[in-house]
Amino acid sequence: MTAAAPAAATAAPPKPAAPAVLDARTAAALTGVLIAAMLSGLNSRSGSLALSDIEGAIGQGIDNGSWISTLYSAGELVAMPFAGWMAITFSVRRFFLAMLAVTALIAAAMPLLSDLRLILVLRALQGLTAGALIPLLMMMALRFLPPPIRLHGLALYAMTATFTPNVAFWAVGHWADRAADLRWVSWQLLPGAALCAGLVGWGLPKEPVNWKRFDSFNWVAFLAGVPGLFLLAVGLGQGNRLDWFHSPLVATCLAGGGIFLAVYVLAECLHPAPFIKFSLMGRRNLYIGFTIFFLLLVVLYSGASLPAAFLAGVQGYRSLQSAPVGLAIGLPQLVAGFAVALLLYQRWVDARAVMALGLVLVGTACLLASGLDTGWTWRQFLPAQALQALGQPMAVVPLLFLSTSVVQPMEGPYIAGFVNMLRGLGTLAGVAAMGRFSTLREHFHSDVLTGHAAAMAGHLPGGFDADSVATAIDAQAAALSAADTYRLLGWTALAMVPLCAFFTHVPAPLIPPRR
Repeated sequence: MTAAAPAAATAAPPKPAAPAVLDARTAAALTGVLIAAMLSGLNSRSGSLALSDIEGAIGQGIDNGSWISTLYSAGELVAMPFAGWMAITFSVRRFFLAMLAVTALIAAAMPLLSDLRLILVLRALQGLTAGALIPLLMMMALRFLPPPIRLHGLALYAMTATFTPNVAFWAVGHWADRAADLRWVSWQLLPGAALCAGLVGWGLPKEPVNWKRFDSFNWVAFLAGVPGLFLLAVGLGQGNRLDWFHSPLVATCLAGGGIFLAVYVLAECLHPAPFIKFSLMGRRNLYIGFTIFFLLLVVLYSGASLPAAFLAGVQGYRSLQSAPVGLAIGLPQLVAGFAVALLLYQRWVDARAVMALGLVLVGTACLLASGLDTGWTWRQFLPAQALQALGQPMAVVPLLFLSTSVVQPMEGPYIAGFVNMLRGLGTLAGVAAMGRFSTLREHFHSDVLTGHAAAMAGHLPGGFDADSVATAIDAQAAALSAADTYRLLGWTALAMVPLCAFFTHVPAPLIPPRR
């Protein structure tokens, strides 16, 4: 594939013929890329969920240990807009195998290390290499999958956002509590990595490195984008812990990251062979779709994390005990996404209506969960989680279909990089925004309840046990702030429903009749 030539915002390159049949080698390679993308997501989420145990294992507190997750997320975000260009230049096979090998080697070594500085460097590098694996899935699906099965490829990509984060609760709980061997939180990636290397190594042909592409390398965008995305990720990741703009570090990271990112976008728009073709955003389905995608990521990721965070804070649950609420969403995705894809292939189905219904279900699930109280266990969350499990693929798969249907296969690398950069930023921004909102609401409710308790104390002749009251107030404040967060997520999801009508209608793909 060669670098794209300058074109108008709405122009599209000639559409290459899609393969009529997906051959066995390409199918094997796609399977390997899919599994690797899932493992990358599992590796990222597992590291965050097991962070407190990891901190204890290496003798670090929450202040130093928090950088383990932050730097991984920063490396992951940095890789996403550039992975497609690198894969085309070095060949998908060579680039994939190299990134997978480094990710696996670090995973093998990480449990054996105790020096924090070395762990931070390697974790950032692992985020970079693992994050480069995720955009390749969408890029290859758009390029290689023929129309009769392309929607199923989008459903597989959607699973990396809906399945892995929820199943990670069970995986971490199993290794940390049931198996009592924290090393496998990192080592669980290794068997799958070996399988992926075999599938992709066999499935994709060996191709030479296209060194001539470096003649048009966008150095300005690269040198601005890397520090810009890294600084933004650090600022968002450490914002809540360091109290945002009260911290010179966070303020500098966010301001510097914003400036570098602006330079990056400008350089991409002016360059004839960009990493991400921002001119494509002039297509209606793309700019509307990506706006919804960003907000939807905030809702989905925060909604997946909130039950476990509430149960850990109020009931003292660990990951294994919270696993049922994650599995209630994660396991149905193995079937639900493909069912939605089959539905979208029906000529009488409007993808915009399916997406709107999915957003309604997600919003209703959040509003239903907002009725929680301090007595809730994982069982009380199951009805809301069931609605989430149904609503998520109904929202995400049509969204990807409507957005990518206006993209030609050869434009896949441009869109894959942008989608995944939005995914990384949306996840980080969602965690930061919802964390800040939850903290503010918890402080508000705690102050109100403490004031009521103090007013009542003067009317009780025997007084009360201050420790018991403080514990009860903390639990109530946590429950009330979680309810407020759920309401915000629910109304955000419902507010996106009218935006579905602004998509340009895309008819179902034609499936050639069987002979």
